[in-house]
Amino acid sequence: MTATHNGYERIGVIGMGYVGLTLTAALAGKGFTVHGVDTQPAVLASLGRGEPHIFEPGVAEMFSEHVGARILVSDELPDDPVDAAIICVSTPVDDATHEPYLRNLAAAAEHVAKKCGPDTLVVVRSTVPVGTSRAVVLPVLRAAWGDGVKLVMAPERTIQGQALRELVELPQVVGGLDEPSLAAGMAFFGGLARQLSLVSTLETAELVKLTNNCHTDVIYSFGNEVAMLAERLGLDPLEVIKATNLDYPRPDIARPGYVGGGCLSKDPYILISTASRAGYQPYLIGNARRLNERLPEHVAGRMVSMLADAKGRADGATLLVLGWAYKGWPPTDDMRGTPIASMTPVLSAAGVSVIGHDPLVSDDMIRQHGGEPVSLADGFAAADAVLVITDHPEYRALDLESLLSGSPVKLIYDSWRIFDEDTVARHGVRYAGLGYEPSRPEAAAGLEGAA
Repeated sequence: MTATHNGYERIGVIGMGYVGLTLTAALAGKGFTVHGVDTQPAVLASLGRGEPHIFEPGVAEMFSEHVGARILVSDELPDDPVDAAIICVSTPVDDATHEPYLRNLAAAAEHVAKKCGPDTLVVVRSTVPVGTSRAVVLPVLRAAWGDGVKLVMAPERTIQGQALRELVELPQVVGGLDEPSLAAGMAFFGGLARQLSLVSTLETAELVKLTNNCHTDVIYSFGNEVAMLAERLGLDPLEVIKATNLDYPRPDIARPGYVGGGCLSKDPYILISTASRAGYQPYLIGNARRLNERLPEHVAGRMVSMLADAKGRADGATLLVLGWAYKGWPPTDDMRGTPIASMTPVLSAAGVSVIGHDPLVSDDMIRQHGGEPVSLADGFAAADAVLVITDHPEYRALDLESLLSGSPVKLIYDSWRIFDEDTVARHGVRYAGLGYEPSRPEAAAGLEGAA
């Protein structure tokens, strides 16, 4: 028998990407019956077998246990209206204009309007420009149902690798169209999250999500700025940041690193679009995003230069890339915003052959992004250089002594500084990282010139 949570039993989740998939698993774990909707036949087939198409700890177990019972997947909502319909469709930005694409959201709203009625609580969970819930979703619902619409905006704010825990433990922000909508949102999400953060409008909730992610992007960009400066000065950015942060009572400086994923790679552009429409041009957000996007290309360029130093020329060199997802911790197979996407064109143009390994990313996906998949042992045996892109736990635990013994590797660029530098140097291999090139002659020359 289905559990009842303040009158909410049957839930529709429209869009079975990362947000919808994890929410479906979390709701099923709380006793709700969830109707998951997606338009992609391959996704529906996989989920129907209880096999999620996206890696997230705990989700596969939830689907295996509940699919066909508490979790039902289809290309449409059931004819009998659900108690709540949660829109989780993707809202990508155009690669050229960076303007958000909202047709998926409008189509989802139209489907909800067709299959449900005014007694259904409608939740927008997709990340959208401020004003979108009111301007895009609400008119469709009102055209079908009249004025008795219950609509809330309740953004998803979890981190990959910890989503099922954070869906329960993080405060759930809820903004309502009106008081009845807000009360309905409180009643529903009170059955999932431990704490609710109620805000006054749909627009406030929309801006909360964008603010969270843009702030994160800006924080990370400053660590990357420090790294770029340290690289030119011949200093160690981690030493600088560690000393900066030690027992200092102001906010910590983030360590340098690649910044990607489905949210941080697009949400700044969604907020910039919102601001532009309001007649304001943000100062920080766009530059922070551009710096973070430029970092992988910069590293690829440095790899080409250092390969040329090590071999006399980069053309014909073989580079082993460790980590193809956008991050390694918490582990994920998500390729959205992955650094490798902007690295491989630079490497290919220089004649560098790329071989690759990732503990979670499929061989086909590695090939699609310009690499030839290999095992760790084969990769170290064939490569002239190694580029560590993610700090996956498997890479932190590598036996470098064994892998480097007899290997042709002459250079390791350890983006996250997870390897022991002394071990690498003991094998006659040059060691470098983001902003850290201790044997780079140009840096010393630059300092002498400044003196």
